[in-house]
Amino acid sequence: MLTILGFAMIATFLVLIMLKKMSPIAALVLVPALFCVFVGKGARLGDYVIDGVTSLAPTAAMLMFAIVYFGVMIDVGLFDPVVRGILKFCKADPLRIVVGTAVLAAIVSLDGDGSTTFMITVSAMYPLYKRLKMSLVVMTGVAAMANGVMNTLPWGGPTARAATALKVDASDIFVPMIPALAMGLVFVLALSYVLGRRERKRLGVLTLDDVLVEETETVLVGAGLGKEARRSGGCGPGADLPDEPEDDGFQGLDPNRPTLRPGLYWFNALLTVALLTAMIMEWLPIPVLFLLGAALALTVNFPHMPDQKDRIAAHAENVLNVSGMVFAAAVFTGVLQGTGMVDHMAKWLVDNVPDGMGPHMALVTGVLSIPLTYFMSNDGFYFGILPVLAEAGHAHGVSSLEIARASIVGQPLHMSSPLVPAVYVLVGMAKVEFGDHTRFVVKWAALTSLVVLGAGILFGIV
Repeated sequence: MLTILGFAMIATFLVLIMLKKMSPIAALVLVPALFCVFVGKGARLGDYVIDGVTSLAPTAAMLMFAIVYFGVMIDVGLFDPVVRGILKFCKADPLRIVVGTAVLAAIVSLDGDGSTTFMITVSAMYPLYKRLKMSLVVMTGVAAMANGVMNTLPWGGPTARAATALKVDASDIFVPMIPALAMGLVFVLALSYVLGRRERKRLGVLTLDDVLVEETETVLVGAGLGKEARRSGGCGPGADLPDEPEDDGFQGLDPNRPTLRPGLYWFNALLTVALLTAMIMEWLPIPVLFLLGAALALTVNFPHMPDQKDRIAAHAENVLNVSGMVFAAAVFTGVLQGTGMVDHMAKWLVDNVPDGMGPHMALVTGVLSIPLTYFMSNDGFYFGILPVLAEAGHAHGVSSLEIARASIVGQPLHMSSPLVPAVYVLVGMAKVEFGDHTRFVVKWAALTSLVVLGAGILFGIV
């Protein structure tokens, strides 16, 4: 019964947000609350929610201060050189812009943090998409898939979790998987090319006058500047691409914007490198690192109190939207785990693996990782489900390393899961409805995961 209710709760949530019958925040709160009553544990709802909030509070804190930190870094011009190079390549060609989005997202993903990747990518590419009236869900979809493939880096999270859960070395998981992951990234770039050609066909090869070209190539939108009209670029029901979004006359940031701090460029670069190094080396908890980093970045770049207040206010909207979504997701995960629905769902899936598939448990793990990491958190999958799959594999001579490698192939789809806080940074900054993003990206992201799995099998890695 709990298995059926668990799948029904997830399906109800997805249908409601994809059909735009409820906002994601409302659905994340009300749907699990209703199903908690159906399960007969309504009296425990408060406990489940508190447990969920407690477990996600560090993530919410990390995102809040990460948005402030990287928002300030964007404001002061730290990423302008990289972004300018990408935008110079893109020009006004929709095909180049979509491919450039994938390249930029992949490069920035090297830091291992999805929120950072999405903030920088959207800040750089959003003005071009809006100016040229391109599909914003193409931007969010391509960025999410590129980040999903790169999220398998040993310091990105999933690989480290798999290594911890199965007591193997993270490098032994990741290094052999590099050819398969490279094929996944090539597939994302190829898909970006195809989607870019569709956009070029829809819009034509556009030519901007000299003034507009200069403005487009140098513009950067800081997170939370909040001067643009709040129009969505999502797609309508049943459509692959949205109607052309109306150009809302946004005002970008020019190279002479008052927040630039060219004299502090190397300080900001070294601070960011030090912050990322501390994250990778785990010198301090990530929320603490971003809290310290944001405080230091604000103090050094904007020593006057009024300027600091202005920067915090500029990014407050994104902070509130993302943190609110995270705490709403805490209700969903709290009920899913507290009622035992997620455990019953996982056990049902594992129990229904045919006996004849025992020798192929690595393949089974790879296939299951695609839906399971979408419908549950990485912690739930890697610490709750993966050990069970590995134990089943051991009985048939399948090594823990093969199981661990197969377990990371679902990450391209996982990065668009409603349970991943970073995805709300992506859709929030891009002004895209979460349901539109989900409808567009799920099929392509699942296909990317299958490409990685197929390449792993082909190369004898899995």
